[in-house]
Amino acid sequence: MPLINTRDTIYLEQSEVLSRHEYPGDQYVMRLNAPQTAQQAGPGNFVHIQCDSTIPLRRPMSIMRADSKNNWIEVLFKVHGKGTELLSKKCPGDNLSLLGPIGVPFKMSDYRRLPLLIGGGVGIPPMIFLAEHIKNQQDEYKPFVIAGSEIPFPFTPTPSKIMVSGISEGTIASMPLLEDWGIPSRLTSRQGYAGCYDGFVTDLTRVWLDSLSPDTLKDVEIFSCGPTPMLQAVADVAHEYQLPCQVSLEEYMACAVGGCAGCTVLVTTDAGEAMKRVCVDGPVFEAATVFPR
Repeated sequence: MPLINTRDTIYLEQSEVLSRHEYPGDQYVMRLNAPQTAQQAGPGNFVHIQCDSTIPLRRPMSIMRADSKNNWIEVLFKVHGKGTELLSKKCPGDNLSLLGPIGVPFKMSDYRRLPLLIGGGVGIPPMIFLAEHIKNQQDEYKPFVIAGSEIPFPFTPTPSKIMVSGISEGTIASMPLLEDWGIPSRLTSRQGYAGCYDGFVTDLTRVWLDSLSPDTLKDVEIFSCGPTPMLQAVADVAHEYQLPCQVSLEEYMACAVGGCAGCTVLVTTDAGEAMKRVCVDGPVFEAATVFPR
């Protein structure tokens, strides 16, 4: 099936499943051959996948990684209904129709020295993509990732060998992929998982921010993706510490290309309040515009 360029930015691709890995909690990581999407995707973009030929409506999924040289992307999803259940049964060699990359990504350059990336649940994938992107920019950038989950993580946590100032030695669980990249990460949960901080992502965020000197704090900016209540809490922390913050919203979608306006949210603009479509006006917004004080 030929590639179809829509709006010069979104492509319709017949992708091939390259690999599928299952994790506890009905979670799956799937690698897809999707050349056009892989070439154009940025951290925060997502794809709209047809889970099965018997289900016409697609499902939006954040891009977790994109390899433009080898033409693949990865997505993480949790089974939550018939569509994702059928998707979870796809095997290497199967084909999936997808639209991508869609949406406004996180900022792509000019970071502060200490980017803080906060992901919750299925909001973790964009943080992995962003961390990898920042890592490949300049050596002066030192990203730190905090990830939280109330179900088992979609990877096997590993004790970190990268020390993080201000965080106790008991909070040592990290994401192995980020550890391999030399990017410090710490995990949080209220489920008593070994090595994880006992609390919310924002609790550990405050612990870390409180350990920084006023001058160092000025080097921090926040990026986050996760459930809306978590993003509200992250926006509150950003406001409290007077830090810039971008958030990627999670929202149910039908068309995902701006036509149906079924994913609108109220956003504060310079001209006043306005309804914006999460799919194409977002999913990334400045936190203060979505969660005004």
